[in-house]
Amino acid sequence: MTTPAPAEHPGGLVVARAGLEDWPVISGWAADEGWNPGLSDGRAFFAQDPEGFFLGRVDGEPVSAVSVVNHGPDYAFLGCYLVRPDRRGRGHGLATWRTALAHAGSRTVGLDGVVAQQDNYRRSGFEAAHRTIRFTGPAPAPTAAGLPADVRPVTPADVDDVTAYDTACHPAARPRFVAAWLATPGHRAVLRRPGGRLTGYGVLRPARDGVRVGPLFADTAEDARALFTALTAGAEGRPLSIDVPETNKPALALAEDAGLTPSFETARMYTGPVRPHARERVFAVTTLELG
Repeated sequence: MTTPAPAEHPGGLVVARAGLEDWPVISGWAADEGWNPGLSDGRAFFAQDPEGFFLGRVDGEPVSAVSVVNHGPDYAFLGCYLVRPDRRGRGHGLATWRTALAHAGSRTVGLDGVVAQQDNYRRSGFEAAHRTIRFTGPAPAPTAAGLPADVRPVTPADVDDVTAYDTACHPAARPRFVAAWLATPGHRAVLRRPGGRLTGYGVLRPARDGVRVGPLFADTAEDARALFTALTAGAEGRPLSIDVPETNKPALALAEDAGLTPSFETARMYTGPVRPHARERVFAVTTLELG
C-alpha cells in the first residue's frame, strides 16, 4: 500500500502515519489516561498492520493519535484514540480520526469505547454489542494442587494451532499479530491440550502497572480456570488486570473468584456486521487497542 501524503487541517494540524518509533508517545498518553498499556505492545501491534497508526502534529509536536488496524479484507479495529490534554477542544482528535478511518476502506470497524466517548461513537455509526469490564486486584496465590494438568507453555511448534484457535474466537484472522504476541519477550503464553486436542490458550504480559491477562480463550470454564491458574503462577500479589466481556458469565465468575473487582468499563462497538465467531470462548479480550 502506498503511503499517502500527510493530511493538513485547520489550526496547523498535520496528520500522517506513525511509525514504531512513535509508539512511546502514544503509549505514554495511554498510560496517562489510566489505560495501563503493556510494556512491549508496540512491536506486536505494528506487526499486524504497520500502516494503521496515525499521529497529528502541530508545528512538528505530536498532539493527537488514533490507530485503525486492518485485520483482513472485511474487518478493522480502531483504538489509541487520544488527544494531548492541553490540545483538546480544538478539533484535532476528530480530524485525526477521519484521516485514519479512511484506512479501513469498506471494512466493518470495531472499537472498545470508553463511557465518555460512546455517544460520539454512536453518532459516527458505531453500535454497541456488549460491555467489557476490566477487573483488577492482586494476582491470586497459587493453589495447593500446583499447576493444572495438560497446561504447558506455548512453543514455536504450537503457533499454527494457536493461530487457528485464535481465528475461531476473533472476528478475523490475525496471524501476524498472534505470532508476534506469542513471541514477545516478557510475555508468558500457555495452552491446554488434554488428549492432544487444543482447548484454549492465554497470554500474560507485563504492563505499566503490574501484569495483564489477554487473550484468554477457552472451550470451557474449566479450561479457562486451568489456563488462568498457570498464567498467574509466580505473579502472586502483583497488580493484575483482565478485560472480560460482560456477556460471558463464567468469565465474570472466574475474575470474581480470583478476588478481582471491576475498575473500568468499555463498550465493544461495531459499524456493521462481523463474521460469526466463538464468542463464548472469549474469557478475556486480547487488548482494548486491537480487539
